[in-house]
Amino acid sequence: MISPARIKAVAKKEVKQISRDTRFLIILFSLPVFLLVLFGYAVNFDVKHIKLAVQDLDKSKESREFIQSLTISEYFDLVEYINEEAKATSALDEKRAQVVMVIPSDLSEKMYRAKEEAKVQFLIDGVDGNTSTIIKNYVEASTLKYNSEFQKEMFAKLGINPVIPIDLQPIFWFNPELETTVFLIPGLIAMILIITSVVSVALSLVREKERGTIEQINVSSLNTLEVMLGKVLPYIIIALIDAVFILIAGYILFDVVVKGSYLLMFLSTLIFIIASTSLGIFISTVSDSQQVAFTAATFASMLPSLILSGFIFPIESMPEIIQWLTNITPAKFYLKTLRAIMLRGVGLEAFWLQWIYLGIFTMLFLGLGNLISKRREAKS
Repeated sequence: MISPARIKAVAKKEVKQISRDTRFLIILFSLPVFLLVLFGYAVNFDVKHIKLAVQDLDKSKESREFIQSLTISEYFDLVEYINEEAKATSALDEKRAQVVMVIPSDLSEKMYRAKEEAKVQFLIDGVDGNTSTIIKNYVEASTLKYNSEFQKEMFAKLGINPVIPIDLQPIFWFNPELETTVFLIPGLIAMILIITSVVSVALSLVREKERGTIEQINVSSLNTLEVMLGKVLPYIIIALIDAVFILIAGYILFDVVVKGSYLLMFLSTLIFIIASTSLGIFISTVSDSQQVAFTAATFASMLPSLILSGFIFPIESMPEIIQWLTNITPAKFYLKTLRAIMLRGVGLEAFWLQWIYLGIFTMLFLGLGNLISKRREAKS
């Protein structure tokens, strides 16, 4: 039978041990916020302040207005006017510009003639495929907007009131400004919590092996499950406190708010932390030193949560076999839950299945850790 009193005694012993190690305690509470700030500002897919160089061969009022239609926003910064074709190439080669706009000498003439299209060339640095695609989309959107305004002006002069057959009005829900940070913060929370939970629990249990105190625990009246629960309970509480710190930092630094239920978020976070600590327990049972445990815990928590959880790369775009592989990290299930609560503000009906997956993950790794630990005890 599992005794709550014995679990409490083990947890009390672990709290005293943590409190003696001031440096470890500082790391546990400061590292999550530090990682949030670091990744929150460093990982950003918003492309702004694109360096634009212009070769204006027309030098007309229309060409100046067209240039201004691009540079008036925060997406383009005019860095250079080019007079020779060779300088356009050198501007891209030397990274002085990311895009060069070449305006033909007959731009205004063709615009007013309205019989032939005026061709404006954009030379885009295509080394970074993602950035160059975004630049291309910005350029096309700005050009369409300028074309529409110019046509309205021309029709107004002729006394014609044109009717647009379809007036497209896209509305973005949940993230109206399309800010990358709003999308990435839940992933950062999941990644930070799993790293701190797995690493701290794995090191705590392996520390007992290195110091030889695990032998004293084995010969006591404590069973394996009581030891595991007592050891991880303080770290679950610490991880919950870290989650609160991260949410406060996310609100202060990135204006990220929780749109859904705080109770559901607390329960989801608790289930996720328990699943993460079960992975830490499993790693501790197969590790014989803190160095090995730290390496294994970091590898098992950081890489899958960064690559396979949907934090940065959409799981739906991955090959089918990799999509199956994403189930090795609990961060995948927690991230779906977290984005549903934080960004969409939905209820339990939208993510209850993720709780079940986290429960299966927890039982699987707790069972494996318990089995390996008992076999080692039997051999010794």
